[in-house]
Amino acid sequence: MSLDALKSAIPDYAKDLKLNLGSVIGNSNLPQQQLWGTVLACAIASRSPRVLAELEPEAKANLTPEAYTAAKAAAAIMAMNNVYYRTRHLLSDPEYGNLRAGLRMNVIGNPGVEKADFELWSLAVSAINGCGMCLDSHDQVLRKAGVDRETIQEAFKIAAVLQAVGTTLDAEAVLEQ
Repeated sequence: MSLDALKSAIPDYAKDLKLNLGSVIGNSNLPQQQLWGTVLACAIASRSPRVLAELEPEAKANLTPEAYTAAKAAAAIMAMNNVYYRTRHLLSDPEYGNLRAGLRMNVIGNPGVEKADFELWSLAVSAINGCGMCLDSHDQVLRKAGVDRETIQEAFKIAAVLQAVGTTLDAEAVLEQ
């Protein structure tokens, strides 16, 4: 299982996705930990069994055990936070913004890896899950930490491509039945 296997599974009508998958992962300027943490967190967030099965072994091979666990933790905590904060933002009653969340989010404060890496992975997952509040929050933390826009854009490009590949391959699996 690998990136190449995933690319070969993409149908001809989605050739752009195949090319983009190769470039956002194969030609990324991100350091290995940022790249593969983003890939793993986004593969989980894509909810595509095929994407996760193909990319997880490479991610695990390219990450320290701490980074591997932290990337999974980013996907997990953002699965909760993105729903909570997106809902709070979408409700027309501004009073929800004044209520205490009361949800545990300790991993954000102590993710076990560089804070900027965890924030980058959280931002990428938030892009997949469509939470504007979380995107803004993680972007602000990253920018204050000196992370440039090009690095942040790399992460959400990975998110976009993995989500599209997952959607396409999952649809093809259903259509082939």
